[in-house]
Amino acid sequence: MSLSLERQLREDRALRNAARALFEADIAHLRASLAGKSISRRIVDRIGEGASEVLDEAIEVADNNKGVVATLIAAIVLWFARNPILDLFLDEDEVADGDPGELERNTEPTR
Repeated sequence: MSLSLERQLREDRALRNAARALFEADIAHLRASLAGKSISRRIVDRIGEGASEVLDEAIEVADNNKGVVATLIAAIVLWFARNPILDLFLDEDEVADGDPGELERNTEPTR
């Protein structure tokens, strides 16, 4: 064999051995990290990390869009308070009649 071919072979072997050592270290690290936790515990941890990231992102978006968040909260409050608010605008006669369909019949367009 020529001298350059032997040198190339030694370099290739050294690279192969270094890659194998790195691979074996990665496998050992993976085994050590998986050995301490059950599958269910890993799932719970993964979900918890994901939820934490989503919460952090939501807080950041809310900080950047305070006006939108305030408008959304106001819309939700108005939605849940719509019946008491509408009752303020109805006549007492309409409420006393007790016929909830009468208001709807009176507001239908005529043909």
